[in-house]
Amino acid sequence: MTSRRTTLRWLIAAPAVAGLAAAGFAAEPPVREIRITARRFEYTPASITARRGETVDLLLTSEDRIHGFKMPDFNLRADILPGQITTVRLMLDRTGSFAFFCDVFCGDGHEEMGGTILVEA
Repeated sequence: MTSRRTTLRWLIAAPAVAGLAAAGFAAEPPVREIRITARRFEYTPASITARRGETVDLLLTSEDRIHGFKMPDFNLRADILPGQITTVRLMLDRTGSFAFFCDVFCGDGHEEMGGTILVEA
């Protein structure tokens, strides 16, 4: 049974709680995880679509050897090691098509190893 005093306390506290949420104390939006696998001369997937304002964690792994991950437009660079997951957080604050590529030489065909993230409004 709810007493009248408890109800009054809730009615008094509710605007304060709402004010905290409006002041930026609301929960952060979830982070989207995207798995990218590197293997000699390719990334899978090589094309990713996301929305502006999203925060994504790129979970990078290699199937065969050490590769690199470089995304100059977002000033990102990471090593991708076989059998391990390298996590790179990316805050998508603008729209456009952004290239990524391997920057660790892996043989003939290395220069074709790349992909894009398309960020839509």
